[in-house]
Amino acid sequence: MPGIGRLAVLAIDCPDHRALAAFYSALTGLPVGDDDGDDGDGDWIELVNDGPTLAFQRVDDYVAPTWPGSALPQQAHVDVHVLDLDVAEGAVLALGAMKADYQPGTTFRVYLDPVGHPFCLVLDHAMR
Repeated sequence: MPGIGRLAVLAIDCPDHRALAAFYSALTGLPVGDDDGDDGDGDWIELVNDGPTLAFQRVDDYVAPTWPGSALPQQAHVDVHVLDLDVAEGAVLALGAMKADYQPGTTFRVYLDPVGHPFCLVLDHAMR
C-alpha cells in the first residue's frame, strides 16, 4: 500500500544544534550539511544522506527528557544497528554519550546523547 508521502527527516530539539549534529555525524558516519535552514536563522542543521536523515533544531530553554521516567518523556529516539555492542559502546562513550542506568534488553543498549536524548545501539545480526 503506498503511503501519503515518504520519510525525509527526523528532527531533534537541542540547545546546540551544531554540537549535536557533530555527535550524530560521528555516530553514523554521515556528514553535517550547511547550517542554514528554511527560515534562514541558522537554528537548523541536517546530516547529509541519500535517504531519510536526522536534523537538529536549536531550541531556547531546552530541557532534556527523563528516561525511563515519564515526567518529560523521550518522545522519539534513534536506533543505530551495530555489529558488536561492546565495540560500539566504547566508541559512543568516547564521543560523549552516557550509558543509561536502566537497560531493558540484551540485544540492544540504551544511551543518552550529549543533551539527554535516549538512543539505542542494536545488535544487527543481518550485518554479519
